[in-house]
Amino acid sequence: MSLLEQVQGDVKAAMKAGERERVGALRLILSELQKAQKAGESDEAAVLRRERKRRVEAATAYEEAGREELAAKERSEAELIGGYLPAELDDDELRAIVQAAIAESGAQSMKDMGAVMKRAMAAIDGRAEGARVSGLVKEALSP
Repeated sequence: MSLLEQVQGDVKAAMKAGERERVGALRLILSELQKAQKAGESDEAAVLRRERKRRVEAATAYEEAGREELAAKERSEAELIGGYLPAELDDDELRAIVQAAIAESGAQSMKDMGAVMKRAMAAIDGRAEGARVSGLVKEALSP
């Protein structure tokens, strides 16, 4: 079952259960997945990661503006979207992937960070945020 079909089923279930907020959030997700499908994007997980990132950024902006109720709504939607994504890698798994990418690329210094990031992000396949990976690569390449 594709993510699109799963979200469609969840929208129906939430409607039957009378969960108005959940229905609204799921419809937004469904809309983005359908738009991506029409545009020819085949990576549904990438669409969900992008949408989750938007929600997290919006929540941060709302918090800074003192709009806690809107920030909570955005965080809730980000959490809902996260439920459709594969589990995040823990730090040990992430470090192992970074070390393997460094070994494969033969990186010696921070000048080689781009090559390491390219290999590491390909191996991670969206199961960790780029900022986390970047931090571990910098830590590993720093003298």
